[in-house]
This record gives sequence, C-alpha cells and structure tokens, in this order.
Amino acid sequence: MQLLLVEDDLTITRELILRWQSRRWVVRACGTLAQASAAMHDAGADLIVLDLQLPDGDGLAWLARMRQHDKRTPVLVLTARDQVADRVAGLRSGADDYLIKPFAPEELDARLEALQRRNADIQPGAGLQWGALVWLPHEGRALLHDQPLELYPREFEVLGLLMRHAPRVVSKRILIEALAASNLEVGDSAVEVYVSRLRRKLANSGVGMQTVRGFGYRLCSVDPDGSGVEVSP
Repeated sequence: MQLLLVEDDLTITRELILRWQSRRWVVRACGTLAQASAAMHDAGADLIVLDLQLPDGDGLAWLARMRQHDKRTPVLVLTARDQVADRVAGLRSGADDYLIKPFAPEELDARLEALQRRNADIQPGAGLQWGALVWLPHEGRALLHDQPLELYPREFEVLGLLMRHAPRVVSKRILIEALAASNLEVGDSAVEVYVSRLRRKLANSGVGMQTVRGFGYRLCSVDPDGSGVEVSP
C-alpha cells in the first residue's frame, strides 16, 4: 500500500513513517498542502492521511478541490478538531473516515486497512487497461492484445505502478521504495533494467514507456511505426 501522509507535526510524522515502513507500506510524507498537491500529481497514492491545520491552508478546502477530479482515492482525516460539526464538515468535503487526535496507532492502522479493503471491493477482480495492455492484480498476470504477457514478479510490480498512475509520471524514487517494501535491495540501475525489459516486451504493441529525464517514467501510446508519442490511450 502506498500512503500519502499530509502532516506538519514532525514527531507524529516520524513515528508513523517508522510504524508503517515496518509493515512494508510505502510512505510519502508532506508537511504542506502544496507538497501534497505535487505528490498527487507526480505519483498519486493508494490512500491519503490528511491533517487539517497545515501551514499553507485548510486541509478541508484542499480535499474539496481534490475531489473535483479524484473521487476514488480514500482519504482519512487525522485532526485535533473534535466537534461534531467538524466531523460532519470533513465527511461532506469528501473524507472517507475521520479520526481525532490524540489517537491510538492500532486504531489508525485498522481504519486504513478497512479503507483499503473497501476500495479494493469497489470492482472485485477488475484490472486496469491502457490501450491493448491489461493488468490484472488479483490474478497476478497481464494481457497484451488478449494474450498473456510473460513477466517476472518485479516487472509485474513495476508495470502495476505505472498502470495505476497513468498517464502521470512515476518517479524512480517511488519505484525504488515500492520494490524495497518487498525486501529487495534496489537502486536506479535495477529500476532501469526492469523498465528496459518491459519496453522490449511491449515493442510494436502501441503501448510505450516514456522516460522523463531526471524524474521517472510514464505509460504512453505509440504509433505502430514508433513515430509520435501520446500520453493517453
């Protein structure tokens, strides 16, 4: 699970990062709403934990704006605002759950797991599609033009990250952290190897992998003759 933690309390941030990394969850922490917006644009998240009183604004206003174009990503509000009116406002602004500080870490984890299950159950067994490419996480396989695509486990994992965030760019750091969560020692060169292998396996399929220099990769659509790149299927 990839978590985006939007929290400006450094003590809470450090403790939650250590706790969640021990569970092999990939965590990206942001101390401001501007950083959170950039993180969502860059790589998205499976789930967001959002404080409301941030240095550069109100988390509820940010959440309401996010919901205009992202209605699916689960959001748990984690805040000291404990009035009923605050909870109602949070849920009506688009939060899926609301937890008041101080909190028990065990309860927070349980709520996150429940949100993850609920989100996964929206379309049980469903996959993701980009052009002729279909990624089926519940079956552990991918199809290209309706034919099985032979992938090693790490290639399947990298492809899944790119599929989930397409057409946005996925940074090398996010790819490295996701693979490291599976107890793999990886670096830039390893990620480049996986991407290179995927490129070869997708050759002449109409699906490409575009390198964004100095940052990462994203899926794109390519003309059959290789000329011209589009970022939508």
